[in-house]
Amino acid sequence: MSVAAAADQQDPGREFVDFWNEILVPKFIRYKHILVDGLTHHSEAIFPTLPVSKGDKVLDVGCGFGDTAIRLAERVGAEGHVVGIDCCEAFLDFGRKEAAERGISNLEFLDGDAQSHVFGPTYDFVFSRFGTMFFENPVRGLKNMRSAIRPGGAMTMIVWRTIDDNPWLGLPKQVVLGILPPPGDDARSCGPGPFSMSNQETVTGMLTSAGYVEPVFERVDAPVLCGKTVQDSIDFQLALGPAGEVYREAGELAEQRKDEVQAALSEAITPYLEDEGIVMPSSSWVITAKNPG
Repeated sequence: MSVAAAADQQDPGREFVDFWNEILVPKFIRYKHILVDGLTHHSEAIFPTLPVSKGDKVLDVGCGFGDTAIRLAERVGAEGHVVGIDCCEAFLDFGRKEAAERGISNLEFLDGDAQSHVFGPTYDFVFSRFGTMFFENPVRGLKNMRSAIRPGGAMTMIVWRTIDDNPWLGLPKQVVLGILPPPGDDARSCGPGPFSMSNQETVTGMLTSAGYVEPVFERVDAPVLCGKTVQDSIDFQLALGPAGEVYREAGELAEQRKDEVQAALSEAITPYLEDEGIVMPSSSWVITAKNPG
């Protein structure tokens, strides 16, 4: 375990970090082909507009498997440098391996929690794709991210809009809730959840409280590949996301009604089957704000 990870064990948000490592990491690895490759359309709609230049120093928060950090490293070139930070060491191993295979030397991966890791104001740009929504304390996390940005530098985070704007997650949850009970108040979770930053007014307040200025929200609608086959998509939905939480927390009852749940999901998502697999609509906010100079 790294020094950063050991220090972060004392953080009050450690419960969520532990949940990621104990429960979610094996599932994320199993469905990496969806969580990375499935977002290809979404990423292609966003990456060309990021305010990143050759020679920049960039921090990628919640970098996961490292695919975004690698793309950023390619953008900044040999004269630039990228650091990807994530609280799940198992994810970072994938990024390190791919970077080494591709001969990318201007990139390093750091095992740590971006909410509490001690940064210096050395980065021109800080980026996070679908990571900040899980901050146990969003204002504290965003403020700590700002501490990494040089005066006048910028931060861009990509977060999901509402569950109603994201049928790739909302529809399966509705289907499963038609058969199984909702999770109880004592259910373990990965943090506030994927839609915790969907409200523009709320997030603007968070950014202001964290010391950012000039927040800009851009809506991006793009298809998401949710599985290569109907069954692959069903397995993914029952393992991760809102439908997966309902299924996991239902425990023995879920196993008893598994066939019924799978049949209902198959009926709901089969209309979205295309040549590449199950493709469903998604919607996100691309939010950019500045660290005042």
